[in-house]
Amino acid sequence: MNIADIPYCVDLKTIPKPEIGTILVSGATGYIGGRLVKELLIRGYHLRLLVRSASPDHAKRWPDSEIVVGDALDYESLENAFKGVKVAYYLIHSLLHGRKNLEEIEVKAAANFRNAAEKNGVERIIYLGALGDDGCDLSTHLQSRNNVAVELVNGKVPVTVLRAAIIIGSGSASFEIIGNLVKNTPVVLLPKWSKTYCQPIGIRDIIKYLVGVLELGETAGKWYDIGGKTKHTYEEMIRMFSYLIGKKKIYINTFVSDYKFFGYIASLLTPVPAPIVMSLFEGIKNEVICKNIDIRKVLDFEPLSYSEAIILALNIESQDMIGTRWSDAYPHSHDLDAKLHELEKPKFISTYSRKSKKTTNSLYQTICKIGGKEGWFHNNWMWRLRGAGDKMIMGVGTSRGRRSNSKLRINDVIGFWRVENLEENKCLLLRAEMKLPGKAWLEFNIKNTDGENQLSVTAYFHPKGLAGNIYWYSFVPFHSIIFKDLLKDIEIRS
Repeated sequence: MNIADIPYCVDLKTIPKPEIGTILVSGATGYIGGRLVKELLIRGYHLRLLVRSASPDHAKRWPDSEIVVGDALDYESLENAFKGVKVAYYLIHSLLHGRKNLEEIEVKAAANFRNAAEKNGVERIIYLGALGDDGCDLSTHLQSRNNVAVELVNGKVPVTVLRAAIIIGSGSASFEIIGNLVKNTPVVLLPKWSKTYCQPIGIRDIIKYLVGVLELGETAGKWYDIGGKTKHTYEEMIRMFSYLIGKKKIYINTFVSDYKFFGYIASLLTPVPAPIVMSLFEGIKNEVICKNIDIRKVLDFEPLSYSEAIILALNIESQDMIGTRWSDAYPHSHDLDAKLHELEKPKFISTYSRKSKKTTNSLYQTICKIGGKEGWFHNNWMWRLRGAGDKMIMGVGTSRGRRSNSKLRINDVIGFWRVENLEENKCLLLRAEMKLPGKAWLEFNIKNTDGENQLSVTAYFHPKGLAGNIYWYSFVPFHSIIFKDLLKDIEIRS
């Protein structure tokens, strides 16, 4: 059995209690929520999953769960979600909005959640927040996470608050930031805040704690700090990662310590976009280690060390078995963006096609590998150049990569695209998420006519103003080169 197939909670000593009733999981499509749902289903719980927009992929991923559409910033949409719920997980965060108005948005969402829970007689709320002492000058992100906890606790429903530092696991933003900095930079600059201590925690332990407190009623109404087995400075974490993957680095101490500068540079060198990196880097000035370790008295298991969590994450990554990824929820508005079928007709449409004697399945499987280890098969420099330009203006860029190199599902990202629709052996529809003066899609289709397959790629663009029209006509000359070569290479590799 692959390590990715082993349940996280296999050694958790608490006893499953499906008799609790319906459990609401908010943030179910996110990095942590998606993994928590899987564990709770394995343990026999009846779940209701709160999502911001409906998708056919939800029923495929979670056929045994209820799906309800709602937004924590819209109180009325929450009322239906909470009916009959006994326990609710609050896994919502607004980090993806950036730092502007972060605290206001997060407090409003928490207040709506708390009020809806109270009105519907919910018995418990379980919240995953962030470590950080109120007595310190906390970053905007850490202060906001604490404010959410206070807002939830101020209600009548007992709240279990779990506070964690950075999370290390395959697909986590922190893991990919550290890993790509190590892999992509021969020289590592060490500002003074690189000496700050942190207590990272593995994703497996996060899920164990979230499940464990659910199954222990005495944890209701209490706050716990949760962390891994070891504490390290950020410099030590980088050095350890370098050692584990066999990369030698040159380390240079520097007087420059501006987190915005380092966050921006890190965003150019890693798959994680600047708004997320800069928010996380701002919090590096704060020491985040566990001071309240009462959780160890009620949940008796040995958490992973930082190096153990890294090794497990690298193992899962090498097997191409990443279950959820930070990009599942970025940008924050992606699931509410207009879909191609919702437009009457995009203004600009450009289609290229070619006949192929290759089987439908082989063509489809090759299409599903674009943007992976081999990039876009042909003219990769053009895609990288476009992505680099997007990164420089704080967009998502092509380096955002993929969750899996060989498999796709709706909502997965492929560089600066996101899978909007997927029909096996028929089509793949991608929606652009780079910064554009309009909206763009790219669709691959396979149609069988007279015993031959016709492979086609269609670019759709709905411009916004004059800038959008100029943008389209500027790139049209390159379409013929890029798309004809791409179709040719898909057929060759199929």
